[in-house]
Amino acid sequence: MKTLLKVVVGLAVMFIVAIGIVFWLTAGMADTANAFFQAVKKQDIAAARSYLSEDFKASTDATALNEFLTQSSILHFKEASWSNRQTSGGRGELNGAIRTETGGVVPLKVMFIKENGAWKIYAIQKPTAGLQSEASSPTVPSKSDQVALVKRSMHEFALSVNSKSMQHFRSTVSQMWQRQITTEQLDKVFGKAYGIGVDFTVLDKIEPVLDGQVALGKNGELVLRGYYATHPNQVSFEQSYLYEGIGWKLFGFGFNIKKSEQAAAETAPRPGAT
Repeated sequence: MKTLLKVVVGLAVMFIVAIGIVFWLTAGMADTANAFFQAVKKQDIAAARSYLSEDFKASTDATALNEFLTQSSILHFKEASWSNRQTSGGRGELNGAIRTETGGVVPLKVMFIKENGAWKIYAIQKPTAGLQSEASSPTVPSKSDQVALVKRSMHEFALSVNSKSMQHFRSTVSQMWQRQITTEQLDKVFGKAYGIGVDFTVLDKIEPVLDGQVALGKNGELVLRGYYATHPNQVSFEQSYLYEGIGWKLFGFGFNIKKSEQAAAETAPRPGAT
């Protein structure tokens, strides 16, 4: 009995030590988050941006950040509590909520990356409030937001096809993808689309049809597949996104035009694809 008690006590001590290690490893993230929210509370956006990663700052200007913070009631920050903390290598994540001075609670996921030995905020994700569709969850955008993402990416792609250069399209994708692919490489991948005589901007007025229920991949990527019900040729698509800054950013794009006798298809490889 005494031996069993010693084992149980030993396990309890090990469990407490394990929790302590997690808090120690993630303390820097919590400190960064708290400093960021304190700067936000003072409405010192310049100071707040100093706690953001380079990718976050590159993908989100001060105006967009301020608008997000205002709409999320984060400007009225009082305190934060993190129910889940995790870190792996140079990346980390805090899941929890902040309490506002008016007594409100805002659920948040804050993602981090280590830059020059310091934890920097890579992305801030807030679940959409209000009624959600069956396919949505705190980490998956609503169906209407998924449709908006597809339409936005297709529109930016269409503009570049019309100008016969992927320069504009590349400027709208995630910072991660921009580091992986050049304008010239995108031109090579999608160059055939320049000469087929298709103006993809006509899709702006058509609602895309999404395939199946959407779930995030093991690396947090969002993959949207579907088609536009166009005639006589149908345009299908596959788009991949990563959450970067305060929104989903494109990091993979493909389309297919099904013709009666042949199919014209081009797909750009995602980062790390072979």
